[in-house]
Amino acid sequence: MVTTALVNAEVLIEQGFRKGLAVLLDDGRIVDVVADVDARARSANVRDLRGAKLVPGFIDTQVNGGGGVLFNDEPTVGAVRRIAQAHRRFGTTGMLPTLISDDADIMRRAIVAVDEAIAQGVPGILGIHLEGPYLAAARKGVHDAGKFRVPDAGEVAMAASLHHGKTLLTLAPDCVPSATIRDFIARGIVVAAGHTAASYDQMRAALDLGVRGFTHLYNAMTPLNGREPGVVGAALDDAESWCGVIVDGHHVHPASLRIALDAKRRGKIVLVTDAMPPVGSDSPSFRINGQIATARDGLLTVPDGTLAGSVLDMAQAVRNTVAWLGVPLDEAVRMASTYPAEFIGFGATHGRIAPGYAADFVALDEDLQVAATWIGGVVEEYTRSAPGS
Repeated sequence: MVTTALVNAEVLIEQGFRKGLAVLLDDGRIVDVVADVDARARSANVRDLRGAKLVPGFIDTQVNGGGGVLFNDEPTVGAVRRIAQAHRRFGTTGMLPTLISDDADIMRRAIVAVDEAIAQGVPGILGIHLEGPYLAAARKGVHDAGKFRVPDAGEVAMAASLHHGKTLLTLAPDCVPSATIRDFIARGIVVAAGHTAASYDQMRAALDLGVRGFTHLYNAMTPLNGREPGVVGAALDDAESWCGVIVDGHHVHPASLRIALDAKRRGKIVLVTDAMPPVGSDSPSFRINGQIATARDGLLTVPDGTLAGSVLDMAQAVRNTVAWLGVPLDEAVRMASTYPAEFIGFGATHGRIAPGYAADFVALDEDLQVAATWIGGVVEEYTRSAPGS
């Protein structure tokens, strides 16, 4: 293959945004990042980015749907492809299709679909997120508590049956035996806590077992109180765990998010969307667990007012993080790329613009809108008038 050089951009490297660089790509990987006057850049197939900001592609670890598709309703390779394509328009170059609590047969079909999608090379699929069904009814959110159960040995094996990519499993530590949590982790599953009524002590014990993160911090978990720190307190107090946050202005107040950023050490807060079918679709509504969820002014709820995921995309999450939380753009981008890659075990291959990493990028224009994406070195360009933009 002919080496491609991406030039005339502000490139986000480890030290921050830099001009005067050329990013050299070949066979889906970054060959090197060099000065744009380097002979290798001059002899390559040059692509002029016309002053755009070139950043690592966004990695979303919680994507329930998009493009009008809910993964639970259609656990197929075709659905995975449509969801990924809908989110790519908003800078997501890596994702975990997310299955919310469901029957074992649907879980099995979803795992097979993701496995086949990765094997077929569907762009942007890094694994699967199983959000439940091993959750607490007291913190169920929009999940169907009738699907909740305690996993037996067969379900543990099924949850760990993905052959390609990573499996992220959200469970409630107060509802799953310690030995079972240990078994999930021993099988290579990344375990996060969520939809849980655990106490601080229960959560601390689960972290000691190897629970790695928290699914949508503050939402569907016991809050931080003075005499009972709860799951939120355990999350903010723990130095090593990652916390996913939904920066849409509806799930969590910006002040609470700023507190989390101050409490956690750098690199441990990751942006997620918890996105549902309206993202990248013309329809604001869809059916979930027998109810109609509708988005109005960015708020997605079922009729009783319960949040039903979000209509957030990753590019908007980055912009919100800069505007509402006062986070510099380079750090907001890392929260959408570098840190989620590290959370799910892709830190050595994804989430950075550096030699040897996947050629997954986003080009942002002066308004931080997505102008182009690359997955494995293959580019798609967009205009402001594109559907869903």
